[in-house]
Amino acid sequence: MTTRRDVSTQAGSETSSVTPFVFEEIHAADIAASQARISSVIAPTPLQYCARLSEATGAEVYLKREDLQDVRSYKIRGAFNAISQLDESSRAAGVVTASAGNHAQGVAYACRTLGIHGKIFVPTQTPKQKRDRILVHGGNNVELVVTGTNFDEAAAAARAEAQAKGATMIEPFDSRDTVIGQGTVAAEVLSQLTANGKALDTIVVPVGGGGLLCGVVSYLADMAPHTGVIAVEPSGAASMAAALRNRGPITLDTVDTFVDGASVKRVGDINYAIAEANQSRIHIMDVSEGAVCTQILDLYQSEGIIAEPAGALSVTALEYLNIKPGEVVVCIISGGNNDVLRYNEIMERSLVHRGLRHYFLVNFPQEPGQLRTFLTDVLGPHDDITRFEYFKRNNRDTGAALVGVELNEAAGLQGLLDRMDASPLKIQQLQPDTPEYSFLI
Repeated sequence: MTTRRDVSTQAGSETSSVTPFVFEEIHAADIAASQARISSVIAPTPLQYCARLSEATGAEVYLKREDLQDVRSYKIRGAFNAISQLDESSRAAGVVTASAGNHAQGVAYACRTLGIHGKIFVPTQTPKQKRDRILVHGGNNVELVVTGTNFDEAAAAARAEAQAKGATMIEPFDSRDTVIGQGTVAAEVLSQLTANGKALDTIVVPVGGGGLLCGVVSYLADMAPHTGVIAVEPSGAASMAAALRNRGPITLDTVDTFVDGASVKRVGDINYAIAEANQSRIHIMDVSEGAVCTQILDLYQSEGIIAEPAGALSVTALEYLNIKPGEVVVCIISGGNNDVLRYNEIMERSLVHRGLRHYFLVNFPQEPGQLRTFLTDVLGPHDDITRFEYFKRNNRDTGAALVGVELNEAAGLQGLLDRMDASPLKIQQLQPDTPEYSFLI
């Protein structure tokens, strides 16, 4: 039986009046029906034990490898579930969607499989790798439009197109059918653990718009109500946490688009309503983009997993959780669509996060031997210059240089700063989260 709930929401600001939002609850039976619907096209993904993370946490940590889907993301589940239920007239009219890249690949795959025309809108920050894969999966059945500086702007353009052309908008997260499809991840996890005689204590879920979170928590509410659900957002785009504080979806002023698969300014109404109704089951947290980069590199170097930034959110959270010894924990690796061209930036952000890389503006007197003084008297024996840019001098007395220094260990920073203070050189450290620093990374 379908249950309808009234949830109080506020329309987009801290001072907005409370308005009711009615939604149909999602239950395990809905998700089981979706699982049957998509199973002929979408195979279950592995649930792999991770020895490294288990040893680090004392828990039994398993990775749900959604990066191994045909489109390298769980998004194919919701997209195929939604599109496969369209009637003949809707299929003939075609579909439209907006996406940061992964949902678009799922829609493209479904369009080609079902013989439906799709028009796909992605924002300009969508990596080229994802754009190329959309066209590969969709073939002649899809048209790609790149527009807007973020997902929300691309979504507005897509909805306008759907309305103008009479096409069906396939929402990436703010849709009941999409959420139900994503919930099949949780159904698979429980089945796979049960087959091995295990019970799920905690599941860690990456959050962008909230579709995966809401599908997972809806299924577990019926089938494993005592399971803890950890919802992980990137610090630069914590839109679900903002919505729960605001008692309704709220549009963030700005987002850091680095974690492109989870950089959403505003969660969906349906997603907020489900999260709010299940708030007692969900612990929501955020992790820094630098910490995510560190885990991307660890996953690659230790497990051979190519995770995109959003795909590494769940495992990044493990370091900050209070996990009991022996607890069974599942982390969803939500996607593996990472562009190799981004690895320099990933490495840079990781080094900064770990306190190993720092930047300084050094004013060198225009006298012989000043650089030698910096190298011998200021740098430690294991410090390394990774960047040196000399700016055109604007006077005869001094010349400024941007100097990047990589330390052997984070604890060496204080010694470096002490030597800088003792030096006759005028040196300014550039701090993260400042306008000047934003030009470096």
